Amino acid sequence: MQRLAFARSNSDPLQILCLGAHSDDIEIGAGGTILTLLHRYPGTRVHWVVFAAKSEREREARAAAGAFLASAGTSRVEVHDYPDGFFPENFGTLKRTFEALKQWSRPDLILTHAPGDHHQDHRVVADLTWNTFRDHFILGYEVLKYDPDLGNPNVFVPVDAAVADAKVASIMAHFQSQHARRWFVPETFLSMMRIRGVQSAAPSGLAEGFYGAKICL
Repeated sequence: MQRLAFARSNSDPLQILCLGAHSDDIEIGAGGTILTLLHRYPGTRVHWVVFAAKSEREREARAAAGAFLASAGTSRVEVHDYPDGFFPENFGTLKRTFEALKQWSRPDLILTHAPGDHHQDHRVVADLTWNTFRDHFILGYEVLKYDPDLGNPNVFVPVDAAVADAKVASIMAHFQSQHARRWFVPETFLSMMRIRGVQSAAPSGLAEGFYGAKICL
């Protein structure tokens, strides 16, 4: 398996754009990767965008983002209040929001929803990411759910056991509103990382999986 890394120096920090339809999507799909990259590349700049979060969910989104980005060089957290479940009906307005993002952000890496995600909001965010950012390194993360859309990712980021535990602990601590959901338990998040760790032969046995639709070497 080929291993790749970003070539960066303190004078040229890594820049990451994180996109999530809902307030816990980024953390669930890429939380371990974000923590790993922030440790590996000091000074990393992160632009973190959540598109549907109101009231309690917005407070949770901002608190969780702050926890995950505590070691970032600089960070910008942006939370919108698009109606949950109705992204297809708001495609035009969302497109304008994405175009505004393009003017502000020049990311080396974009973390977004995976193509083919069956959730309508996730799918719209994935499509708009590719429509807006045409020449960028984009990785689509996965969010396990009831829908039968779990696939076989082709890009993996191994994570240490301590990082995996920190990811799960932070998710459980910051998203209290989701605890009533039967799938929102530590075992769900740890089991996904364990499966991807097996597939990628991760030293710790843990990893996060992503979909890289177009990567040039």
